[in-house]
Amino acid sequence: MAENEKLQTIRHSCAHVMAEAIKNLFPGTKIAIGPAIDNGFYYDFDFPSDHKITEADFPAVEKEMRKILATGAQFVRKEVSKEEALKLFADEPYKIEIINDLPEGSVISTYEQDGFLDLCRGPHVASTKEINAQSFKIDKIAGAYWRGDSERPMLTRVYTLCFEKPNELNDYLKMLAEAEKRDHRKLGLDMDLFHLEPEDPGQIFWHPNGWTIYTVIQDYMRKMVRRDGYQEVNTPAIMPKSLWERSGHWGHYQRNMFITESEKRVFAIKPMNCPGAIEIFKSKLRTYKDLPMRLAEFGHDVRNEPSGTLHGIMRVRGFVQDDAHIICTEEQVASEVAKFCKLLKKVYRDFGFNELVVKFSTMPEDHVGDIATWQRAEKDLADACKAAGLDFEIQPGEGAFYGPKLEFKLYDCLGREWQCGTIQADFQLPSAERLDATYIGSDNQKHHPVMLHRAILGSLERFLGILIENFAGNFPTWLAFEQVAVVPVKNEFDDYAREVNEALLEQDIRSNAYLSDDNMRQKIKVITKEHKTPYILVVGENEKNEKTVSVRFRQSSNLEQKTMKLEDFISYVKDKVETHFVGI
Repeated sequence: MAENEKLQTIRHSCAHVMAEAIKNLFPGTKIAIGPAIDNGFYYDFDFPSDHKITEADFPAVEKEMRKILATGAQFVRKEVSKEEALKLFADEPYKIEIINDLPEGSVISTYEQDGFLDLCRGPHVASTKEINAQSFKIDKIAGAYWRGDSERPMLTRVYTLCFEKPNELNDYLKMLAEAEKRDHRKLGLDMDLFHLEPEDPGQIFWHPNGWTIYTVIQDYMRKMVRRDGYQEVNTPAIMPKSLWERSGHWGHYQRNMFITESEKRVFAIKPMNCPGAIEIFKSKLRTYKDLPMRLAEFGHDVRNEPSGTLHGIMRVRGFVQDDAHIICTEEQVASEVAKFCKLLKKVYRDFGFNELVVKFSTMPEDHVGDIATWQRAEKDLADACKAAGLDFEIQPGEGAFYGPKLEFKLYDCLGREWQCGTIQADFQLPSAERLDATYIGSDNQKHHPVMLHRAILGSLERFLGILIENFAGNFPTWLAFEQVAVVPVKNEFDDYAREVNEALLEQDIRSNAYLSDDNMRQKIKVITKEHKTPYILVVGENEKNEKTVSVRFRQSSNLEQKTMKLEDFISYVKDKVETHFVGI
């Protein structure tokens, strides 16, 4: 058994132990499902009305679980008929529903340990001895509708962390503690970057500090794509239902779209930019000499995400992507994907991310287009990925409804995985059956192009959230909203502080002069804690007379500083910015 499979089996087996423990402690509780997930498992329960589980119950449940593990009970598998299964689980309505929904002829199996019986296809470990009693910890509870349907009962989902060895659990708990310190929602408030309004869920109110970083990222991406041969466009925020019907989004994505009406016509606020790019392509006659056409758009999209799934600026309803659509011939797919991969790796390096994983997502069940076209698209994308020198892992059935895709996942300083970049090969949207985009080929005949949907950062909002947590707010100089803080030793040196600040601003260095009546130590405390400014320039009589600055570097102690000529310091900072140096 592979190491990952072994761990997943341990987690799923531990889920059964937790279900048994909860049934023992809360008689009358009904059980639903309990799959293994990343870092542990969850189990959904319908608790009796007289006692809903709370965090205060976690220690008692864990104690009961360890008591069960100490029995060394075997996990015994048994295959049963549908009729027998219905009898065995007659008091478990959620299990009964699962059994009745199974296709005719399905193998139905149960697992029993220590007298507790569950409906499950397995596999499980041989006995409870294989689950370390110190390697799990109940993490949290949440509400979850049965089968994700808001019209069905609300169950209690109990999340539990589970690992093979205690030290792995301890390492993960340390990582969680560090992640909590870095939480972008907390730092966003502490650093006055943004805020979220409960009355307007999923929308971000950017403050000057946060918007400065946001625009720096956007300007950087604008420069990078322009250098790579893209033309920037902008398409309407609201487009008619008829366009979304022809594109296929109305049938496949309508539940996530905000709908509006005007003059008896139905419109949708755009959740994505691709139909607009096709409309630009179709606005005039195109030939093969115009291809590839690379259209970049920082389009503001809105998606009706369920409020329960929203998370700070990581998961929102209103966002901007570093979006682009490459309209090309099928023969150009491989070279365009390889070109994109090269750009993507360069961008990630500039933000300090050097480790990259690629996932290849293939045709989902809910797809448009014929199988042959899908197979061709998947082959073209796979060949292009190999040509770019990238290995990939297959994700069966995870593609978009219109085409296969590559997903690029990066790792932050805590080892957490984030899916950001993507490129998708789309033979459907430009087709005659959809938006009917054509070009004149070298044979003077009309042909349908291929559309490559691609993004590097993905949502700029989410990517900035990742950066906040990765750097714990200590942004590299080129990204920091305040790159330099100028602090006079006393107010009598305010004039020189102004002079230094103006010289920095003239060189496009984001600087502020702190000229309030607060003493120097109070100013430095605020700058260090709330702004996390890379450089603090302390100026007094010597600095004024010699036209120098005393530089305090963010990573050094407050007692360490370096005296530099002002022009030398300006050159130093500009070099760090121009090279996108990840340190300071």
